[in-house]
Amino acid sequence: MRVFKRGHLLAGILSVPPIWDILVEMHGGVGVYKNILVVYKKNFEEVHDTALATVRTVLDGYVSKNRVRVDYTARETVRRADFVGPDLVIVLGGDGTLTSIAHSIDDETPIMGVNSHPRMKDSDGSYGFYMGSDPDNFEKDIKMAMDGKAIVNVLPRLQAEIVTTSGNKILTDPALNDLLVANTHQYQPSKYRLQRLSEGIDVVQQSSGCLFSTFLGQGAWFRHVANIEGTEFPIEQIDEKYLFVSRDLPRSDRNDDGSYWSWTNSPTVMTSDMHRGYVVADGWDEFHFTRGATVTVDLGGPTLQLLTFRSTIYDRVAHWIGQ
Repeated sequence: MRVFKRGHLLAGILSVPPIWDILVEMHGGVGVYKNILVVYKKNFEEVHDTALATVRTVLDGYVSKNRVRVDYTARETVRRADFVGPDLVIVLGGDGTLTSIAHSIDDETPIMGVNSHPRMKDSDGSYGFYMGSDPDNFEKDIKMAMDGKAIVNVLPRLQAEIVTTSGNKILTDPALNDLLVANTHQYQPSKYRLQRLSEGIDVVQQSSGCLFSTFLGQGAWFRHVANIEGTEFPIEQIDEKYLFVSRDLPRSDRNDDGSYWSWTNSPTVMTSDMHRGYVVADGWDEFHFTRGATVTVDLGGPTLQLLTFRSTIYDRVAHWIGQ
């Protein structure tokens, strides 16, 4: 297994060959996965049914040789308990399917994305940023995974801790892309005290809520909210820091001290002055809080092991990475 971490990026981004050709750690061997869970998108469109049939046919070959057990479940019916036994999760769909499923996956279980409707074949399809495979390449890609030759991208994730006024602590789902903290009534302002004391930030704000993003997730939403075009991110920081922006903050309050937007590794603490607010990870489940609660956001969520096959995930955004 080729395990890719930031150290490999430091070694490889300055060279011509793909990053993972420079420095990899080899683990595992033939048949490293014995229990596979396939989670698929089910919306009764033929393209997704065809992709599922392709995946099933390939995996049936491994099952018939007693090399692996495979279970299938639709995204709409999957439960967190379904992820306890599998040592590999295959997600068939698009980026939205993968990010929604990733919330239930810990830092020990690899996840393999298969783009069931690639945009390269249909303009209405999915871009599939996190999807390392597709139906045309699935047979050879799963063989690479089973032979221990896939690239394992170890990705950081955001997470928030809510502390209620009674002292109860709630950990939200980890976010691979982004995390929103805002008023549940989006037509009302989000009111809160914002603190990042290690950076000298302690301000009271009214905005449309705060958006946090991982380095890799910035293309999903963050870049459409904050104008950071042309910004390059130092190699050594991309899995240690996260992006923050206070959405629709009054222009007079948009200071350059990190209270409007920031690229930071310090926890951000928000104290709610809202009747009801929520934290939403990757546009999925909502975690609610009330006035007086504190919400602390940082990059301390469990990492995610994402399999790719022809390049690392970071090769896809090399233009964002400073040399």
